[in-house]
Amino acid sequence: MRIEQTQIEGCFLVHDTVFGDDRGYFFESFNQQTFLKQTGLDIRFVQDNQSRSQRGVLRGLHFQHGAAAQAKLVRVLEGAVLDVAVDLRRQSPSFGQYIAVELSSENRTQLFVPRGFAHGFVVTSETAVFFYKCDNYYDQSMEGGIIYNDPDFHIDWKLSAEEIQLSEKDKTLPRLRDIIDTLNF
Repeated sequence: MRIEQTQIEGCFLVHDTVFGDDRGYFFESFNQQTFLKQTGLDIRFVQDNQSRSQRGVLRGLHFQHGAAAQAKLVRVLEGAVLDVAVDLRRQSPSFGQYIAVELSSENRTQLFVPRGFAHGFVVTSETAVFFYKCDNYYDQSMEGGIIYNDPDFHIDWKLSAEEIQLSEKDKTLPRLRDIIDTLNF
């Protein structure tokens, strides 16, 4: 497992070392000791989540705030997505900036998203199975979100607006500028 710092402090790409032969392959997708040694973060994951979606499904941009804030380690088990994390830490020099990375079953790259970020992804393959580990439990009363196409971000989701499929809840999410004073990380 090799961990790479991204341009946003606290966000890391995790690259797996794959051992393969004619029987298939093996890799260690997470090792707490290695993660601590390479990042300095003593992370303890308490919840795993998995979703399956079709091409064009966009889930996000979601976050948990206050005592329910979550760090996530996200990966794709099948297919491909464009994964996006937006820095909502108001004291951060990268506040309002985002990272966008392709995660796929082929590249086996993972993204570590620290607490204080909005997170979302769009499926770019026919289907995708998305898996993530969280360091805090989900609390519906502490969830929030930002509309995926907030013009202040200029995120290129790699699909046309006509291809994107949103839940009813995600269609009504506010812009960051409308909730900035309520952020609590």
